[in-house]
Amino acid sequence: MLTISNLSITFTQYDQGLRRKQLTVITDLDLTVQPGELVAVVGASGSGKSLLAHAILGILPDNAQVSGTMEFYGESLTPKRCKALRGKAIALIPQSIGYLDPVMTVGRQVQRVGQLNGLSARSAKRLRNRTFTRYDLSPTTPKRYPFQLSGGMARRVLVSTAVMTQAQLLIADEPTPGLHPDVVTETLNHLRELAQEGRGVILITHDIEAALQVADRVAVFYAGTTVEIADAKDFEQGNLRHPYTQALRRSLPKNDFIPVPGNQPSPDQLPRGCLYGDRCPWVTAECREARPPSQFVRQGWVRCIYAE
Repeated sequence: MLTISNLSITFTQYDQGLRRKQLTVITDLDLTVQPGELVAVVGASGSGKSLLAHAILGILPDNAQVSGTMEFYGESLTPKRCKALRGKAIALIPQSIGYLDPVMTVGRQVQRVGQLNGLSARSAKRLRNRTFTRYDLSPTTPKRYPFQLSGGMARRVLVSTAVMTQAQLLIADEPTPGLHPDVVTETLNHLRELAQEGRGVILITHDIEAALQVADRVAVFYAGTTVEIADAKDFEQGNLRHPYTQALRRSLPKNDFIPVPGNQPSPDQLPRGCLYGDRCPWVTAECREARPPSQFVRQGWVRCIYAE
């Protein structure tokens, strides 16, 4: 469904006066998503997770330069094609309920999405009602405004909006922060159901433990690149290949709860070699010479020359 290879994104910025500088925030990033699959994208703030979503949707700012390849069902995601697919074949479930219009009832908002996707007003209303019922939203919900909804209800309305598009690829950008654990589980289960219907789902999140409840695969981002792509079961079994991914697993409360020492490098101070080199216990002089390529090791992809 979605294939991303060697994606790099660079922003042109003005430094002092009219002097321009280039800031590369994503480098050689890889990702694939298949129909019926939920892929969790995890990593620290600033690792490029949300920026990837914006690139897929074609909503990067004008000062962004993109290289590499992004294909959706075998055809390149050009700016023109992104615009045609956005909100129809590819839909975003945003992280903030602030995306809901505060002066319009949620029923009208969700119904309007259906109409913009070619349904008649009557058909869109019927689909909206079926979708609200499916997500346990009461019959009075369509007449409510966003401020009258709980956080969990608002999240379900946002998921309903994406369902109304009948999109084949859904991108959920941090859909769970600040929610009660029960609501987190509920929201993630909804995303799992959408994948089981045959859609592709990208779940962008900081919460690795929550993602492991529903994900088929996990893509770990670090400093703007993919350091490992592994099956979710590899996290549970400790069958991980990259030292950063291993450290993330050890930092989980249910494991050793050991924090990862050091900090992720900023985009304007990236090292020449391995991006994780300054924090890695395996680092050698060879690691500092060049960026490691992505290689297939034990049924997973990893960027580390010492992965076994």
